[in-house]
Amino acid sequence: MSSGVAMSSTCPGLYCGRIMVNGTVEGECGVCPRGERANIEKVCQRCTECPELYDWLYLGFMAMLPLVLHWFFVEWYSGKKSSSALLQHVTAMLECSVSAVVTLLLTEPVGKLSIRSCRVQMLSDWYTMLYNPSPDYVNTLHCTQEAVYPLYTIVLIYYAFCLVMMMLLRPLLVKKIACGLGKTDRFRSIYAALYFFPIVTVLQAVGGGLLYYAFPYIILVLSLVTLAVYMSASEIQSLQSLISKKKRLVVLFSHWLLHGYGIISICLLDKLELSLPLLALVPGPTLFYIATAKFTEPTRILSEGGSRH
Repeated sequence: MSSGVAMSSTCPGLYCGRIMVNGTVEGECGVCPRGERANIEKVCQRCTECPELYDWLYLGFMAMLPLVLHWFFVEWYSGKKSSSALLQHVTAMLECSVSAVVTLLLTEPVGKLSIRSCRVQMLSDWYTMLYNPSPDYVNTLHCTQEAVYPLYTIVLIYYAFCLVMMMLLRPLLVKKIACGLGKTDRFRSIYAALYFFPIVTVLQAVGGGLLYYAFPYIILVLSLVTLAVYMSASEIQSLQSLISKKKRLVVLFSHWLLHGYGIISICLLDKLELSLPLLALVPGPTLFYIATAKFTEPTRILSEGGSRH
């Protein structure tokens, strides 16, 4: 055993290793099987750890991405007088929820709503294809593998199930309930999904590692910007105008949830209770906007400028 490990330590590169069979190291240096990665002794070791809280938050972000895009395009193309928007929102959530459950059940351990994973150690773990060594500077030893198993492929599988579920459920639903729209308008939210699903798939395939480290800041920035744009477009300048319509409250609380999600993700804390005091900052941007909106009213600025002249 010791001689095998010693010999395996000569494996070049970060991700090349030897396969261990019945307690002995066998074979030449190469790529580890799926669900395994090379340890410090350059032996392929099975991924048996449970994902950390940050890993689950990342998966949650990638799962929310198509759902939020569904909701946006359903709202965009449904029209103000369409009564089908709410049902389409619920259907989109059902599609994504079922896809998430099915994806978890098919991921090892199969049949359980849990996964085993290899811990992410550094950014290069997401891009092992860029770290194939060339020991003799001529021949390349290909050791490309999923070192972050299954955080990379599970998102792609989830997107595939989301697309299948949408194509099975949404066209029939839209055809029956979206009677107030034209024949082309009623399917535009589905057409939009056929565009953004390839985009988010490429985004995960190419930028998965970057998104893993940047998604908390992306959530905070985008949620703050979209909330400010929405409140400005809706001409919300007081607390009364904010709570006067149920739709505005739904949008507000949805953004607050995203604020909290981003704050907890940035904290990188395994214990959720330690992040709870920071959640008091969630209503801050909304209160700041309402308090300062009257000072930045364009008509007021123009009128004051005109009075000076």
